[in-house]
Amino acid sequence: MMSAKRSLRQGWLILQLLLAACFSQAAELVCSQNGDLESPQLVKDGDVMLGGLFSFHNNWKEREETYTEKPLPLQCTSLNFREFQLAQAMLFAIEEINNSSDLLPGVSLGYKIYDTCGFNARSVKVALALLNDYENVSAPSKECGRPAQVQAIMGEASSSPSTAIATVIGPFFIPMISHFATCACLSDKSKYPSFLRTIPSDYYQSRALAQLVKHFGWTWVGAVRTNDDYGNSGMATFTETAQHLGICLEYSVSFFRTDPADKIQKIINTIKASTSKVIVAFLSQADMDVIIHEFSSHNLTGYQWVGTEAWIFDFQTAAGDRNHILDGAVGLSIPKAHVSGLPEFILNVEPLFSSNNDLFTEFWETLFSCEFKPSYSVEIKTRCTGQEDLTGVENTFTDMSLMPIFNNMYKGVYAVAHALHNILSCNQTCDGNAQLDPLTILHQIKEIYFKTKEGDEVYFNENGDPAAKYEIINWQRRDNGPVEFAVVGLYDASLPEDRQMDVHIESIVWAQNSPMMPVSVCSEKCPPGKRKVLQKGKPVCCYDCLHCAEGEISNSTDSVTCVRCPLESWSNENRDACIKKEAEFLSYNEIMGSLLTAASLFGTCMTVAVAVIFVAHRNTPLLRANNSELSFLLLFSLKLCFLCSLTFIGQPSEWSCMLRHTAFGITFVLCISCVLGKTIVVLMAFKATLPGRNVMKWFGPTQQRVSVLGFTLIQVIICILWLSISPPFPSKNFEGFKDKIILECSLGSAVGFWAVLGYIGFLAVLCFICAFLARKLPDNFNEAKFITFSMLIFCAVWITFIPAYVSSPGKFSVAVEIFAILASSFGLLVCIFIPKCYIMLIKPEKNTKKNMMGKGALK
Repeated sequence: MMSAKRSLRQGWLILQLLLAACFSQAAELVCSQNGDLESPQLVKDGDVMLGGLFSFHNNWKEREETYTEKPLPLQCTSLNFREFQLAQAMLFAIEEINNSSDLLPGVSLGYKIYDTCGFNARSVKVALALLNDYENVSAPSKECGRPAQVQAIMGEASSSPSTAIATVIGPFFIPMISHFATCACLSDKSKYPSFLRTIPSDYYQSRALAQLVKHFGWTWVGAVRTNDDYGNSGMATFTETAQHLGICLEYSVSFFRTDPADKIQKIINTIKASTSKVIVAFLSQADMDVIIHEFSSHNLTGYQWVGTEAWIFDFQTAAGDRNHILDGAVGLSIPKAHVSGLPEFILNVEPLFSSNNDLFTEFWETLFSCEFKPSYSVEIKTRCTGQEDLTGVENTFTDMSLMPIFNNMYKGVYAVAHALHNILSCNQTCDGNAQLDPLTILHQIKEIYFKTKEGDEVYFNENGDPAAKYEIINWQRRDNGPVEFAVVGLYDASLPEDRQMDVHIESIVWAQNSPMMPVSVCSEKCPPGKRKVLQKGKPVCCYDCLHCAEGEISNSTDSVTCVRCPLESWSNENRDACIKKEAEFLSYNEIMGSLLTAASLFGTCMTVAVAVIFVAHRNTPLLRANNSELSFLLLFSLKLCFLCSLTFIGQPSEWSCMLRHTAFGITFVLCISCVLGKTIVVLMAFKATLPGRNVMKWFGPTQQRVSVLGFTLIQVIICILWLSISPPFPSKNFEGFKDKIILECSLGSAVGFWAVLGYIGFLAVLCFICAFLARKLPDNFNEAKFITFSMLIFCAVWITFIPAYVSSPGKFSVAVEIFAILASSFGLLVCIFIPKCYIMLIKPEKNTKKNMMGKGALK
């Protein structure tokens, strides 16, 4: 109980202390700067202040912090002359605007410029210093919301510090205009609302690089990138575009210049083990120097390099390539530019030295390789006088190859000036009472459009990016002299896609000064007639080439699939074109068709010859005893049977298809009906000789004609129904042969076809039964024996026809049907009529009534 009261009393005391602290802070809230002061390296007062962020140093000394005392200020190393040139370009533009009577008359621009040392944390720190007063004072709370010290910030050159700075100053809408930060991520206005740039986004450069690689036919490449926002974002866009264009990356490695040696060694080993001959380098200029050094150490040459604007047009990079690692490199660069008066202004370094800043003392000593104070270093240097002249000095600072980048800085400053000119309603003079709001300035910059004195158009799209235009650069070294940055093409993203890239391949000098374009593919292209089959576990650019299957073709190089030919076509031997299939049918011109035609005509002639013999001997006892009327009708039907086989030969047509089956069915029924009639007559004649039988009066000549007509009429009705419901028609059979079209007659109704054949078979079986019953008649009535034998042949032929017809392909099925017609017709003709012709022509002595009657007695 006592411990509970003690806890309650302690809680009440703590609450009182907190309330007292709150009320004391509310009484006087002040704004104060924490941390070390950041003084600008260059300052000039003006009515409107601009900020500048430059990496005058590109490296720093690493320290191990003990976390027991306050860290020392960052110690920057390695002067970067390029950034001094860019700072001079900014000062040149400001001075030119201040001296102009047309732009911001009566308003002077000032500047505050900081050195970021290439360190992201320092970049953010000095950017915040530009937004705040750098004097370390305390102020009442009402002063905490005072306006920013600068109205716009120029820089940074790199993408990673630019993203960090843009993230911090974005909520304040302070315009930040970069001249060289190309990361596509910076186009995202939801994250970086106040960021603009005068250099195209890497979104366009990455896509252009992928299209350039594709244009040269390289589908198997390696990639090296700087491990920062610039390299990672640019390579991501390149990889995505490359995949759409069918380009594969054998490897994609990243590093930063401060990485340990073992990591860089792993990258070198990866490149050594690769088979691709093209390397796409999305690297900063400083990281490219590291790669050149490593390649030189390992004597790696012969690679075709593809580069970005960061190093492809850099004199310092070219000068450092003493082992010709990058000879023949191609890449994209900002179009050449010229700003009158700027080169002379950059080389006028006396104002920089007169700033009395330690940085520019270091700059002067490095530029002229001298020193103001003697040192105890091993290298002996001359004493600096401060009156040194740049005449005859050749180094990075005197190189003007990056004038397009300087021009970007120049255009950025002018963009801010034009926006201020509009806000201040400047004409002869400017409105001094106008309030400069960062958001208003930002909107005005986004809306401006003007031309520089050199005629360059300046404007920004909705993402704060300029129009994307690049020159295609080729490193060409002549006779071991300096590298010439030859322009071999142009890329303009504003044009239609098929006209964006214009490359003069014949003007390019390739790796190792070769006139021949290198080849970098995982697999050779598949020629027409073959298709690509991916290799298991490898990228899509690695494949095998397989022949297209029969009936399929590929008529283009690197075809993924083979296309099946249309039904009426077939692939040629090379499988690269479809050729029209040969139409096949039983024709009169081929041997088989000719033989069957000859057999048909021979059977017809033979039938006519028998008919002539029968006409000549029509009054002889033999014919009178064998029903001459049915014999002549049978000969007529046999002639039609022989002739109807001709309708099966030749190219099928609509009429021939209907005629061949119906003519065949009707003529054969007429033939079998006649044979059946003769059989019945023979059978009745025998029965009539028996005592008390008079059956012939029931099957006289009239009844015979009616029976033949009746049997035939049934077949006619079947054929009419067949033709009316679903008649035969010409068709193309694509299944029998792969490379041929079988022209044939489709049955239409299979029921109709088999009904015709079935009816013929029924009559043939009936005829065979009747003839079989009459087989034991006396010799003078032995025609039944011949009919029985002929029916055996007929039935045997048509029974074997069915399986042969079904199994025979194409035109052979037609030949089987013709053969069955001819064989059964010859069987009837030979078995029934040849024995009679033999008696009439060879044995006329047996053709007498006496002989016929003499053999009529029953035994």
